[in-house]
Formats: sequence, structure tokens, C-alpha cells
Amino acid sequence: MTKKKKGPKNQDRNLITKGIFTVLEKDPNASYNYKQIAAKLGITDANKRNVLVKRLVQLKEKKRIIEESRGKYKAVARDTKTYHTGKVDITSKGNAYIVIEGLEDDVFISSNKLKKAFHRDIVEVYIFPRRKGRKLEGEITKIIERDKTNFVGIVQLQKNYAFVTATDFRMYTDFFIPKDKVNNAKDGDKVIVKMNDWPDDADSPYGEIVEVLGKPGEHNTEIHSILAEYGLPYEFPLEVENYANKIDTSIKADEIAKRKDMRDTLTFTIDPKDAKDFDDALSFVKLENGNYEIGVHIADVSHYLQPDTILDDEAYDRATSVYLVDRVVPMLPEVLSNNACSLRPNEEKYTFSAVFEINEKAELINQWFGRTVINSNERFAYEEAQHIIETGENTIPEAISIRENGAYSVSNEIVEATLTLDKLAKIMRGKRMNAGAISFDKVEVRFSLDEDANPTGVYFKESKDANKLIEEFMLLANRKVAEFIGKQKPEKTFIYRVHDEPNEEKLANLNGIISRFGHKLDFKSKKTISSSLNQLLEDVKGKKEQNLVDTLAIRSMSKAIYTTDNIGHYGLAFNYYSHFTSPIRRYPDVMVHRLLQHYLDGGASAKQEIYEEKCKHSSDMEGLAASAERDSIKYMQIKFMDDHKDSEFVGVISGVTEWGIYVEIIDNKCEGMVRIRDIKDDYYTFDEKSYSIVGQRTNNSYQLGEQVVVMVKSTDLVKRHLDFSLLRKAE
Repeated sequence: MTKKKKGPKNQDRNLITKGIFTVLEKDPNASYNYKQIAAKLGITDANKRNVLVKRLVQLKEKKRIIEESRGKYKAVARDTKTYHTGKVDITSKGNAYIVIEGLEDDVFISSNKLKKAFHRDIVEVYIFPRRKGRKLEGEITKIIERDKTNFVGIVQLQKNYAFVTATDFRMYTDFFIPKDKVNNAKDGDKVIVKMNDWPDDADSPYGEIVEVLGKPGEHNTEIHSILAEYGLPYEFPLEVENYANKIDTSIKADEIAKRKDMRDTLTFTIDPKDAKDFDDALSFVKLENGNYEIGVHIADVSHYLQPDTILDDEAYDRATSVYLVDRVVPMLPEVLSNNACSLRPNEEKYTFSAVFEINEKAELINQWFGRTVINSNERFAYEEAQHIIETGENTIPEAISIRENGAYSVSNEIVEATLTLDKLAKIMRGKRMNAGAISFDKVEVRFSLDEDANPTGVYFKESKDANKLIEEFMLLANRKVAEFIGKQKPEKTFIYRVHDEPNEEKLANLNGIISRFGHKLDFKSKKTISSSLNQLLEDVKGKKEQNLVDTLAIRSMSKAIYTTDNIGHYGLAFNYYSHFTSPIRRYPDVMVHRLLQHYLDGGASAKQEIYEEKCKHSSDMEGLAASAERDSIKYMQIKFMDDHKDSEFVGVISGVTEWGIYVEIIDNKCEGMVRIRDIKDDYYTFDEKSYSIVGQRTNNSYQLGEQVVVMVKSTDLVKRHLDFSLLRKAE
């Protein structure tokens, strides 16, 4: 397997042409003669100097450079209307779109004009003059910043070299690996390859294998591959672990003296039954005036995580914990995430707290923010708290108990606190909904796994009253912290979690799809859009189209991000909102704690540019973590379906494209594709207007939202593909 090389004359010509532009564009206002350009390029050979002179004349005639005075050349002044900077989005067909901030339309780039750019790279693009009725088109002129240089792929070993074929379908080239850079990889291994160089005369970039992940298809290989594809780590560097293990995590009397002591206040945590890091707790006191003092206590991570340390650098780089189907990849080492910072019962812990005085109507009377010390009385799973809410009983039955000794009883004070908090949370939620908040209770897929991480079953995570109780008080703390800083004059730099209004075009598309199921949105005002969206999400609960509608509704929304520029949170209907409540797993919350304490101490406003950059990094890492989480679910779904190849399933058509239909199985939410070429009873074509494929001879159609019966045709764990055979329409 050899690569064709370009001839030496062409190589010289191309390199000299590139060199001319490099010299002239470095200082666009200066002009140079051929001797000066040759000197800058280190050209001393007479033949190459002749090529340089010829190219200068040719480029001038083509008006690609300017001859300012006899024999002196300069760069053509760039029209800022036609040159833009944007991010590459490569399609499955190998072409690309460039997403440019401020431009309504993305710019189409054909595969032969990519200039060696990869998916998500930041590039300069030249936009061609627009032809009537045609989409924006252009060509990439420069790679400004590579998104990444490490890629996951499969090794093909040759005698004296190797190639690595990337597993990401958006990578349109393989990597050439010299023999001394193979790093003991075996033929067929899944590896991480680092791109070192891509010479002008080479068809493939040159790289080296930096890590062998294992054999394709093996569980750990595939999970580590998912993380590596997004540049996410799966272990801590040794020096970071060592640093974390040396931190003094003992509770000190002199530190307690600096804090509000709330160790004697009734306090408890409510978390998932398998949680190990408890980063929030609630305290409850009934006051003499009939009001309630409710504390939202958050692990004081910033006490241990000091700026300008290798531990802080690592936490910032990660920016978030990553939740995969079979494991958590934490932002902080275990000594902090599961031990020192985890608010475990009957242990003294440092916390950062928002303490509220609230009356029976869930109205806020007073608030206080500051550092505290607590001692949690109880730890509940959501199911246990739900049992108290539903029955009012103080005995937790063995069937849902998370304690080793089975059934147990809690105090009447705990029961009263839980029931009161639930009542207040429901009032608070009602107020949010009336203000225009949108209720996304999307069904989450979970897997029952055996000891080898093989899926034995699928179940759905539902949000019940206990979940919503915690959610409302976390929302209250996040909102009030943001308001407390955001309303101060003069304005102070702070980190907000913002959510822009939805894109009207996407909402119109959503309306077109849901109309097929008898639903519609009301576009009269912002309030009617919100209320009709909530009504839609309520109406589809338990129906075949629920997951499809939930997914499409979420996609029609803008993306929530971190920024110092507060525009409010549309989905929650809050003018001020931040993230204060999860510093064990989110770095923005750590920054919020630091800034809040800085301002409580009377500090001046922090530098906005520094924090805006940190916000952008945090938003980007959150997006990568979400993609990795989705890929791990897809991987596990395919693994699950691989064991059910002989079963028939009823599914809903969840997507329609020119190459096939996507079908989501109702029982387990696994989604796969039926390819058009595999439907043999007719010749089907894609009808974009009706979201369907239509048979040319029979006029038979398969439409978005329709129920069909399918079987598994093929599974590919390595490429994470699931293909179905279409059997018939469902009864």
C-alpha cells in the first residue's frame, strides 16, 4: 500500500507559491522584490530563484498579488466581507459547512476545498459571490487552530510502516506511521494516533501511535475510545493523584471558628441510590414566627482546591465529570470527590451555604450566603424520600431501603421536614411554570449491568416528587446567588448560566412535525409559546411519540452556556441564574464559589476577559462530555440489541433521510436505521416536505412518527452502528 508522490518540479512550485503568500501576507502593507522574498524563504538555488520570479509574474497576472512598483510585490488587500473565521462541520459525505458567528447561513465547502482542515477546526474561509437561489459556498484558505491532534483509529501494519484508519466517519484521511513510531501496536489494534505533520507533497498526515487502547469490540477498549475521541481523560496523572492525597482534609477548630456553625441543625441529603459524591444537603428549622429556615449546603470544594496548583489546573482542564453508562470519570480525584467533599452522614464537613427564611406561601423573607460547617443526620435515596412524601410514614420498607440492615425508621422531625419541603417545592414550581418556565422531564434510559458491564436489561429513570424537591431548592440557591451579585452596583464580573430564546424557524419545524400527531404550538407571544410547549410535553406523556417529541422539542431550544454576559435563562424563566450547587462535578460552580466569597469579603470586580474565556472553555467541555455520554449510551444499546437478534420489535419512525429511516424501539428506546436499499417491495424516494419515504410504484409510504415492526439486521460495536430490517407496519 504505497502513496503516490507529486513530482519534484511541482513540489518546488507549490512550496514557492505557498512561501510567496506567507511572506506577503505576514505584513500586508509592505512590498518586496524577488531578492527579498528569496532571502526570507532561504532560496539560494538559481533554478528555484527562476521559478520564484516566474510565479511572481503569474500571480500578478492572475491578480492574486499586486505589483506596487516595478519589481516590488505586495499582498492583495482583503475584503473583510468575503473572508471570515468559522468552525468546520464535516458531513458524512466528506463535504463541510463552516459555522460563522454572525452569519445566518452556514458556508458550504466541497471536499476538494477543505485545505486539510478537520472537523471542528477553526479556519479562515473565502466566500464566493452568491449566485441567485444558491446556498453560500466558499473555500478554506487557512487553518487557524486545530481542534485536536489526537485521533482514535485502527492500525494496519505493513512491513516498514503502518497506517491508522480513524474510526470517526468525519475523518476523510488515514495517518501514515513510520516504523519507529508504531509503539508496539499490533495489526488491528485500536489506538490513539497523534498527528505530527502533513507535508504539502503527502497524501496523508504523518503521525505516531501514542497509546494502544486494545482490541476493537472489547468493552474497556470501546469505552476508553469514546473518551479519547473527545479528548477526555480516563485517569488522573500520577502527580495530580499524589498532590490530592497529600491535602490535609481534617476538620480544624480554627477553621470552624471562621464559619457559621450549623452542626446541630437538622440536615439530610437526597441523592440517587448509587451516588458516591453527595455535594448538596438541605437543613430545616421551623422558626418561632411560623416561617421556615431552609439551608442549601454545598460542598466547599474551593477550600481544598486552591488556584494555581496542578490539581486546580487539572480540574479546570476537565471542567466537568463525565457520566458514562458504566462509570463516572470525575473532575476531582476520589480523595476529594467521594471523601473529603462528600457530605456523608454523621461526618463534619465544610460547606458553602445559601440559607433562606421562607414563609408558608414559599415567599422569600430573608437570605444569607457564606461558609458553614455541617453534620448531616441522614442520607436518603430518592426512592426512600419519595416513600415518605407519598405515605407520610417514618418507616422505610426493606424493598427500597439502601441500608445493609434492611427496613429502618426515621425521626418525626425528618418526616415533617420532608413533607414541608415537598409542599414548598410544589408551590415554587407552580410559580416558575406560571412565569413561563418550560418543563423538560425527558425520559432517561438506564441499563442494568452484570459484573462484566454487559447489559441485562433496560429501565427508564423518572423524575418524581423527591427529585423535584431537590431540583427546586437547588434552582432557588442558584438563582438567588446570581441575583445577589448580578444586582449589585457597580456591576461585578460573575459567571451566569444563560439560555437564549428559541429559534423561531426550529419551532415552526417542530410545529410541522407535531401537527401529524394532532398537537400544535401557539405563537401569539413568548408566554403562549412557553405554555403551549408545556402543554405539548404533558400531552405526549406515555404516548408512542413521547420520546420523539421530547427530543425534537429540546433540539428546537437554544443551548444553555456559561458566560459573564447575563441575558437570563429562557427555559427556567429566570432573569438571573448561575451554577452554585455542584462544585464536585462542575468547574463553573467552583469559580462561582470563589467569586462569591471574594465579593462577600468586599473585593473589587474580577477581570471579565479572563472569566469569559474560562466560561467558554467550560461550555465547550460540557458539550464534549454530553457527546461522550450519548455515545456510551448508543454503544450499550447496540450491545443490548446484539443479544436480541431473533426478536421482533415495535418501533416509531424517529427520523427520515434520503438514505433511510431511523426507528426507535418503544420498549427500550434503542434507535437504529433501516436503509432504503434494504426495503425490497418497491423503489423508495425521500419526500422532504412530508418527512416520509414514498414507493414510486405502489405509492406506499413510511412517515415520521409511524409505528413499524423491525428486527436487528446487523450491529457494529466499533463504529457504533445499529441496522434494522423492516418487516411491516405495526397493527
